[in-house]
Amino acid sequence: MSIITSVEQLEALYTPVPVAASTTKIAHRMTPHYRRLIEASPFAVLATVGPEGVDCSPRGDQPGFVRIHDDRTLMMPDRRGNNRIDSLRNIVRDPRCAFLFLLPGSGTTFRANGKAHLGIDPDLLASFAVEGKAPRSVIIMQIDELYFQCARAVIRSELWNPARHIDPKSLPTPGEILAAMTDNQVGGQAYDQAWPERARQTMW
Repeated sequence: MSIITSVEQLEALYTPVPVAASTTKIAHRMTPHYRRLIEASPFAVLATVGPEGVDCSPRGDQPGFVRIHDDRTLMMPDRRGNNRIDSLRNIVRDPRCAFLFLLPGSGTTFRANGKAHLGIDPDLLASFAVEGKAPRSVIIMQIDELYFQCARAVIRSELWNPARHIDPKSLPTPGEILAAMTDNQVGGQAYDQAWPERARQTMW
């Protein structure tokens, strides 16, 4: 099997070099247009890295859930989850992280790269409270780079096309997956039946 072993080989394969639009879009602080993209997005993927490897975690809330604190700082509340804290554990040990924002109905995606730490100041946490429930920490990113991503991936995948939506009944459920992996010790039909109400009660 042939593989690429050097940057020179890679760059020779991907020619011509990027056009100006691929490089001039990079900003190192917030711009008015980039602000509008972040404030419109209800969903982002958080990428982190740690000694065990890399991690990608879905994050979602109402549009604008990632707060623009100033032109070099973003803040993302850590809402309720499964308490694995993989991403947070990584940030504590290695601050490098990235956000990939999606905008439903738009082909444009948006990337923010930087370094983060976790804030737990009571006033900060209270400022992100929803229905009286504050997050236990806030991811505070110092921005290194901001830029929009071309729409080809979204167009190719027809991500927002309702006709391409997958019928959930055609997929294995979380309960089925857990049951298969644990010889029916965890998960199963009861897990799936309880999930909607459990999620409703623990959303924030």
